[in-house]
Amino acid sequence: MWWFVWIAMNVVGYTLMGIDKRRAIQGKWRISEKALFTCAACFGSFGVYAGMQQFRHKTKHWSFKIGIPCLMVIQLLLVSYGFQMMK
Repeated sequence: MWWFVWIAMNVVGYTLMGIDKRRAIQGKWRISEKALFTCAACFGSFGVYAGMQQFRHKTKHWSFKIGIPCLMVIQLLLVSYGFQMMK
């Protein structure tokens, strides 16, 4: 079950980055950075990071450049700890 949630959050994160990039190009209303970080913090960091690279979006913002990889490391540690506790 938790794999489904993890995959879904990463798909959502990736999609949000693509939508925000498209809206930025078109000059339309944007998705807030807070919403993007919230998605990343809810185990969507890998999707957000993939979206950053694929769409070349938010790659110059230090908060994203440093924050998203930090969230990725934290989430890997949490998942690793979770696996250890299940043994």
